[in-house]
Amino acid sequence: MKSIKLYTGIDYDFRPESYWGPAGSPLEAAIRNVKGRNRREMIRDYHKAGKLEELDENLLADTLDDAGRQSLGLIDPSFMGGEYLPGYKRGEVEIARIELQSTTSDVISVRAKPSGSRILYRVCDEYNSTYKVPRKSSSKPFSLAELIRFLDAVDQGCPEPSWSRFGFVLEANEGNLASGGSLEDLRDFARVDSDFYPELERHYDNVIDDWYEIRSAELSDQ
Repeated sequence: MKSIKLYTGIDYDFRPESYWGPAGSPLEAAIRNVKGRNRREMIRDYHKAGKLEELDENLLADTLDDAGRQSLGLIDPSFMGGEYLPGYKRGEVEIARIELQSTTSDVISVRAKPSGSRILYRVCDEYNSTYKVPRKSSSKPFSLAELIRFLDAVDQGCPEPSWSRFGFVLEANEGNLASGGSLEDLRDFARVDSDFYPELERHYDNVIDDWYEIRSAELSDQ
């Protein structure tokens, strides 16, 4: 896997002790493995306001039933984001996710599952897409740097090779830009989040800023 750009102030050697240890806080316990993007934000908001115990317990479930998903979808299509991700396999947890500002707030989930002395990894979305991962297993949880290299090298069989030059996370940005999307609007199109790696989002915020500056300069030269 190719090297990554390191940004000041981020601990790239950070490595969780385990993906299956007890949650470090009530918020971590409540949000872990919750599929829905908007529900995760709702849980965070209620926790911040000190009202987590007031939230309907059905909204705290990892997976909603069909009726629950349909009810949320009637509020706004964005409420469906993440709700149709595949079910978790036994012992499986989500270690990172890519959230897209598409109409239905699509989510790509990165998951880890224990298997003997190894940890197995897979990437999935709500459309049964096939993802080729650069590394199928490890003996211990990824360091932050290892997770970033993993994410950057995921292969979905991109139809246009040039879209992947900034790494997998930015492929959706590149595809939308090629289809006539606004560079300014796409600056906030992709977000990377993790319940296990607190600085993962900050790394990709920097990556996206770099992408924006590079593409802005390239487009102005055309």
